[in-house]
Amino acid sequence: MGTLDSHSVKKRNGEVVNEAEVERFRHQIDEETFKVDEADSFILDCASKFQIMQHRYSWIFMEPVDVKSLGLHDYYEVIKKPMDFGTIKNQMEAKDVTRYKHVREICADVRLVFENAMTYNAKGSDVYDMAETLSAKFEERWQQLLPKVIEEEDKHKEEVAESHLDMQESQEDGIAKLARDTGNELDELVVHLEEFREMVVQKCRKISTEEKRKLGAGLTRLTPQDLTKALEIIAQMNPNFQASAEEVDIDMDALSESTLWKLKLFVKRALEAQANKTAANKGQENSKRKREICDALAKTAKKRNKKI
Repeated sequence: MGTLDSHSVKKRNGEVVNEAEVERFRHQIDEETFKVDEADSFILDCASKFQIMQHRYSWIFMEPVDVKSLGLHDYYEVIKKPMDFGTIKNQMEAKDVTRYKHVREICADVRLVFENAMTYNAKGSDVYDMAETLSAKFEERWQQLLPKVIEEEDKHKEEVAESHLDMQESQEDGIAKLARDTGNELDELVVHLEEFREMVVQKCRKISTEEKRKLGAGLTRLTPQDLTKALEIIAQMNPNFQASAEEVDIDMDALSESTLWKLKLFVKRALEAQANKTAANKGQENSKRKREICDALAKTAKKRNKKI
């Protein structure tokens, strides 16, 4: 016999294992190793078709390698990720994140069991030959099962795509409804604001003749963009007013008090904004002029120094 690890024929933890115990242990694993709940019925169906647990060599790989009792001091240097059927069973039954999510994960770990055994044990040894035999049997069963796995994967992808589409449509419907509701609320708010504004205007004093004259003068000083906005304010309260006409005649005495107050506030803010902008531009021009003068003085001084 070749070198054996804890997956040793006829021995487990240093004691002789009789055939009856081997048979009982094998049947116990056959029944329990691939138990999953109803939500993982596909994995259960796939795992049950591997049939490696029914092989007479399978019991040797049921438990982790007993490195200490076997004196395999270099085992973890050679084998970076130990694996056995008992660990696979525990991960299938786990209730946390270690639980297998797909039958391909089980397949990978089953392969790892055999790869580890054939990596650590010499070719031609009993453990190597047992692992190689079971690996061949497993791959044969896996190839038979693979079309069903692929079919199930494609089905799952379609279901996920449909689910995402349904979710997206639901979100879009929700957003559209929210937009409609928000729009309706905003419309109601605008109405209430207009009513409140009218109420405030009614309680305000009337604009005097002098204020109307200044308002008219202020309109003439507006920029074209601001003048268009001012005309739109008039048109909002006077449907017959043609704000887009080439020539517009504004009769201040014919405008309502609320329209006059809106115009007065708008013209005041617009002219203040123009004045601030003009002041800022003037400041920039002055700074530019100062820099030019300083540059000229510096050049003159440089020329004088050269002559000296």
